[in-house]
Amino acid sequence: MATAVIPSLLRKLTNGKDQISVSGKNLREAIEDLDRQFPGFRNQLIEDGDLKASIAISIDGEVGTQGLLDPIRANSVIYFLPAISGGI
Repeated sequence: MATAVIPSLLRKLTNGKDQISVSGKNLREAIEDLDRQFPGFRNQLIEDGDLKASIAISIDGEVGTQGLLDPIRANSVIYFLPAISGGI
């Protein structure tokens, strides 16, 4: 199974867990599996059928380019990266 690394801002949904095993062939299926395990997780990542603009995804060290269709392998590591706002 793939591993989803959960950022601190979303750990309230995973009972404090920072890594979760997920199944799926692509990012959409992995997020759906996360939502099955932790209801409400999907709502934090997806809006209008696509990833929220405030979330970036890294799979195996590569920034995703296909959105929810990015492929996932059994040993993949998925990072959910909330956007950092602010500036000068």
